[in-house]
Amino acid sequence: MDFVPNNIVWNNNYITKEDRVKYLSYKPCILWFTGLSGSGKSTIANAVESKLYKMGTKTYLLDGDNIRHGLNKDLGFSEKDRTENIRRISEVAKLFVDSGTIVLAAFISPFQRDRKLARMLVNKDEFIEIFIDTSLKICKQRDPKGLYKKVEVGQIKNFTGIDSPYEVPTNPEIHLKTDELTIEQASDKVINYLKSFNYLKDLNR
Repeated sequence: MDFVPNNIVWNNNYITKEDRVKYLSYKPCILWFTGLSGSGKSTIANAVESKLYKMGTKTYLLDGDNIRHGLNKDLGFSEKDRTENIRRISEVAKLFVDSGTIVLAAFISPFQRDRKLARMLVNKDEFIEIFIDTSLKICKQRDPKGLYKKVEVGQIKNFTGIDSPYEVPTNPEIHLKTDELTIEQASDKVINYLKSFNYLKDLNR
């Protein structure tokens, strides 16, 4: 249960979220990329952000490894710490949306309950779950960070997909099967989704 000391009172800002987004030519939202380590989350998120940037939108990419160098460097990889990792990121992503930004969050985020929490922090149409569907076999073959090799020799424990579960999204807004798509095609699918649902309604580039 959340605990807020009774001497802390919410401060209402003069400028509201509605004020901040009033003159934007796009709709702020969270693009939540989830999938196994090595699935291509960060690569595809970077490709999507590059396209959004060229279209003139305000964006920010939150990457799992980068966040653990700063904000979440005190967290390990137990189930409790992973949940806290996603809770913090969810709150940060909410602030970005409030500021009028399209935030791209690339995190394994293995537990459905944690992704659900992230979704519940913003309006229904402000959270877009993107499942980067890559088989464990392909992730092991790619192994861009050499993590799976370390798992095999016992250097890493509680690794998602091996000795810690990954709960597959049941109804993601976007489902990308990377064995069937190039990075360009996958990123285009995300952009096309945003256009189709009027997140980029005033951007024709």
